Amino acid sequence: MMKRIAILGSTGSIGKQALEVISHHPGRFQASVLTARSNYQELIRQARQYRPQAVVITDTHYTDRVRTALSGSGIEVFSGPSCLEQIVTDERIDMVLTAMVGFSGLVPTLHAIQAGKPIALANKETLVVAGELVTRLAKEHQVPVLPVDSEHSAIFQCLAGEKYQEVEKIWITASGGPFRQLSREELLKVTRQDALRHPTWNMGAKITVDSATLMNKGLEAIEAKWLFGVHPDQIEVIIHPQSVIHSMVQFCDGSIKAQMGLPDMRLPIQYALSYPDRLASAFPRFSFSEYPSLTFETPDTERFPNLAIALEVMRKGGNLPCIMNAANEVAVDAFLNDRTGFSGMTRVIEKTIEKATFLSSAGLNEYIESDLEARKLALSFL
Repeated sequence: MMKRIAILGSTGSIGKQALEVISHHPGRFQASVLTARSNYQELIRQARQYRPQAVVITDTHYTDRVRTALSGSGIEVFSGPSCLEQIVTDERIDMVLTAMVGFSGLVPTLHAIQAGKPIALANKETLVVAGELVTRLAKEHQVPVLPVDSEHSAIFQCLAGEKYQEVEKIWITASGGPFRQLSREELLKVTRQDALRHPTWNMGAKITVDSATLMNKGLEAIEAKWLFGVHPDQIEVIIHPQSVIHSMVQFCDGSIKAQMGLPDMRLPIQYALSYPDRLASAFPRFSFSEYPSLTFETPDTERFPNLAIALEVMRKGGNLPCIMNAANEVAVDAFLNDRTGFSGMTRVIEKTIEKATFLSSAGLNEYIESDLEARKLALSFL
């Protein structure tokens, strides 16, 4: 049966790989809706190649260019953020892949859930910012939220056939990023170009910087808390430089399940899109002879304090994860534009958390207000 997919953020790294997966299974998947923020040229190219029913360009500056390029193609063109929220409810969509970066993925995901659309979640910030709200709505509307991040997909696969109440611990693996072996003094000198050279994964700029600071693992820990209903004390991050074991689950009897494979995002994307089926693929296979040893290290939160900040925020809860996420997005953007240094990102996040208004519980409007307040504060600390 053909599954019609809406890809929110089709021009990004995850979106492009999702389209590759879809092209490998033309009888199973169809790219029904493609969306982009401002990369209109790539959106036009994708639309011409994959022939979706509709595209959305959320930056209205590029509306006319997309409409002109796709005139006569039969592809509907929509523009503006509100169109993104509306398109995910379209009856021609069977599943929504949220591959947008940052806070912007939250509201469209909520609209999709309320419309009863299964979610393939690659936008971890959605659960970081509003995990309680998202999971409650998903339960109310009986909508599955299937993880696309390699770590959460691994945990999800390890839990297949298991009872969640028998989970003792979840181990989230991390490559350690490009600066794993640098001293604190050396970290003060790293550049944007250094941070964007990830040793094992090919990702977008924002997530690559988050990986370098280990903030990405903190965000993934918060996401895992909501996805799998575990207590913060049941989540542990472990450095695994080879990136072959994507995560592990330890059970109450002491046994551990690990999901392994080559570091290739197309695998968890395909698993989420095809679930509960597991489809064949022609992707490269793992060879044990090429990995004679697998190593593990405890993360150093003194050199990489962003991980410690995120884990503490996870424990305190409320709107603190939303505040931290907003500050981190501002800090990473500043780093990528040479307006702060590598260690400067941590200072911006710490100061923002200290000054922002804490709420022990929040709804969507409060999350939006907290996000805006945190961004203003973070900008003032640059």
